[in-house]
Amino acid sequence: MKNLVRALIAGLGAKKIGGGKCGCIGTIVVFIILYWLLGYVFNAF
Repeated sequence: MKNLVRALIAGLGAKKIGGGKCGCIGTIVVFIILYWLLGYVFNAF
C-alpha cells in the first residue's frame, strides 16, 4: 500500500513539475527522483 501511495504522489508531482517545457523525458526523470526521495520519507514513518 505504501508503494502505491508513493507512486501516486510521485506521479502527481512529476506531472506538476515536469509537465512544462521538459516534455516526456523530463517528467520521467522528475518521477524517478520524487519516487526515490519519497522512499526516505515513507521509511521514516
